[in-house]
Amino acid sequence: MQTVETLNEGLKRAYTVTITSKDIDARVEKEVAAIAPQVRMPGFRPGKVPANLVKKMHGESLQRDALNSSIQDSIQKLIADQKLRPAMQPSVELDEAFEFGKDAEVKVELEVLPEIAAPSIEGLKLERLTVEVADAQVDEAAGRIATQQGALEEHAASHKAKDGDTLTIDFVGKIDGEAFEGGSAEDVKLKIGSGQFIPGFEEQLAGVKKGDEKTITVTFPEDYGAAHLAGKEATFDITVKAILNADKPKLDDDFAKSLGLEGLDKLKELLKGQIEQEHNGLTRTHMKRKLLDQLAAAHDFDVPPSMVEAEFNQIWAQLQHEASHEENPEAALKEMEAEKEDYRAIAVRRVRLGLLLSEIGQANGVVVSDQEMNRLIMQAAQQYSPQDRERFVQYVRQDPMAAAQLRAPLYEDKVVDFLFEKAEITDRAVSREELEAAIEAEDGDLKPHVHGPGCGHDHDHDHDEKPKAKKAAPKKKAAEAEEAAPAEAAAEEAPAKKAPAKKAAAKKDEAVAEEAAAEEKPKAKKAPAKKAAAKAE
Repeated sequence: MQTVETLNEGLKRAYTVTITSKDIDARVEKEVAAIAPQVRMPGFRPGKVPANLVKKMHGESLQRDALNSSIQDSIQKLIADQKLRPAMQPSVELDEAFEFGKDAEVKVELEVLPEIAAPSIEGLKLERLTVEVADAQVDEAAGRIATQQGALEEHAASHKAKDGDTLTIDFVGKIDGEAFEGGSAEDVKLKIGSGQFIPGFEEQLAGVKKGDEKTITVTFPEDYGAAHLAGKEATFDITVKAILNADKPKLDDDFAKSLGLEGLDKLKELLKGQIEQEHNGLTRTHMKRKLLDQLAAAHDFDVPPSMVEAEFNQIWAQLQHEASHEENPEAALKEMEAEKEDYRAIAVRRVRLGLLLSEIGQANGVVVSDQEMNRLIMQAAQQYSPQDRERFVQYVRQDPMAAAQLRAPLYEDKVVDFLFEKAEITDRAVSREELEAAIEAEDGDLKPHVHGPGCGHDHDHDHDEKPKAKKAAPKKKAAEAEEAAPAEAAAEEAPAKKAPAKKAAAKKDEAVAEEAAAEEKPKAKKAPAKKAAAKAE
């Protein structure tokens, strides 16, 4: 094998590799000798077919296999000899004039990872915003659970429905006077003010009484899940069969015991623990952003364009997905296009921070153990049906890229934890509102958000002022999707987005209620009048 370097510019490398026909022929002969004992041919005893006949029968496929294996081995040798660290898979091109029996000339192009100077992790200073759990928060959460668990009692026939009441109704939906498919239902429970049905539906039921019949007019949203209803005006003939009101249970030991707990103190203890966990998650999110800001400010190096392009394509695909669900998709896409270079800058920084965290982790012995990896695989396998889980496990164990993608988020967190240990941290007590405001400020400031490995949103202080994000979406949503750039393997793609911290926090009471009550909540009946069409769900 002969190698000639044809390009060495920045992070780009190109080589011409010549593989001799002698090497290819030798591989063919070796394969012929290996398969000859298994070849069967009339007139010859098993295993006694002459090699020249075996070659005549299978020569073309054997030559192709020999050529492919020669190219693969040559590339691996090239990478080892030149001490290359490819950023992505190399581009390989065989000379079009190649013929078997002649030397093979192969062009290899690739981008390499940058040489990163020993990352500076000394002098990191971080502020940890801490939030105490107030008794009032716990009481409020307990009260919401009590409301959720309360039994519904029917109002007197003379009662006029108001916000917060639950109605039992029948309805028939019509467009241009004709009932449409899926637009009718009976005995549907609808709480006024819940936002369960499309805008304008619930509001028009305020003031009705049991036994009333009423026709209302509403317009389906432009982005409604059922295309044949989107943007259409419809009428609904409604019959009110009952008006109910939740009877909120008394918060005492008996109520807690009805949830399967020892008493009210145990319920409050569970609630306080979950709220503390949410506060800790918000605190960590904020600290990660500040940490990555400092790392980005202290390190600057070129990054492989191919990795940036892959990262940008992922961001752009997420933006397009979010824009398609906007009230005005065309306007959202137009805004995206106007700020396309801003998002490309986001991709550059994400890749740079990913490589930087990877370098820090490797230099300081941060690893994901086999036990941790096995746990990750088994957890991920749970999303598949029982019959597909074993196939998924085998796939991850056999595909290094799949394993690296699965490993990356945990690796990122471990590197961040390592850096937290090295940093000088000062604590400052704040309210939950102040902590959330700090995070929201970073979500909605004047600059596009650049999210490093596992950061949970950080913003770019180093770039010039960028256009204001006049609308929260799709730009903010794209920022939320940027949370987990690769940190362990240079060629990994970012994992599935995590839930934004604030949105996850909003589910606190439902989670506690499920844990405490140990039972499923009744699901609301689906009807076309709701925000999402039954078919779309």
